Amino acid sequence: MSPFNSSTLQIPDVADIPRHVAIIMDGNGRWAKRRFLPRVAGHKKGVDALRRVVRAAMERGIGHLTVFAFSSENWRRPPEEVSYLMQLFKGALEREVSRLHTNGIRFRAIGDLRAFDERLVAMIRSAEALTRDNSALTLTIAANYGGRWDILQAVEKMLAHNPGRVDGFSEEMFAPHLALSDAPEPDLLIRTGGEQRISNFMLWQLAYAEFYFTNALWPEFGSRELDRAIHSYQQRERRFGRTSEQLAQSSNPEEVEAAGRNA
Repeated sequence: MSPFNSSTLQIPDVADIPRHVAIIMDGNGRWAKRRFLPRVAGHKKGVDALRRVVRAAMERGIGHLTVFAFSSENWRRPPEEVSYLMQLFKGALEREVSRLHTNGIRFRAIGDLRAFDERLVAMIRSAEALTRDNSALTLTIAANYGGRWDILQAVEKMLAHNPGRVDGFSEEMFAPHLALSDAPEPDLLIRTGGEQRISNFMLWQLAYAEFYFTNALWPEFGSRELDRAIHSYQQRERRFGRTSEQLAQSSNPEEVEAAGRNA
């Protein structure tokens, strides 16, 4: 794997358990609506689901879990819902960070945090500082995040690091400025709620991820659903541009077993 974790420059290691799982947590509002509850009740239940999934990811040996909590387009939602989501984020940080730290989990947030109030940003930075050296699992919350924003901000940083240069840029020069440059690219993307799109999430990093879509609404998602997603992932043939025949002739027996199972 290249130092910039690029699946287009070098073939990543493949294992039974994905190193990095990304999740679009969709369906909170519909879960609440089906129960004749306000949408905010679904968001509250969604926090409980995230707690379950974090625990399950640790138990299964997943090293990185990145969840799409609030997109740059979610500001279009009703103001009262957005306000509740911000308060829910603060409350979750107050309650959960010490628990994450006790369990050796590193907390990170990615996105344009400038849109959040100072107290929320301070809480995020404090949580990141407290858990910086933890290694059991890296939990990344994508908040006010968009894949296009990520690419544009990386371009700006790359240009700032190369003043006067107008061409000849490479992926090695660009990728270190992406929001998740120090993490492996996602092996598996899960989207709950029945929709089958990525909604401006990690557009660069998902180039070779395996996608898993489920009708389960996010508040219903737990260890059993995660296992179904992992099982589906384990059936995929991960070729990264190669042919099946090349994969079968690989000199790495473990890669053949993991990547070519039931192909």
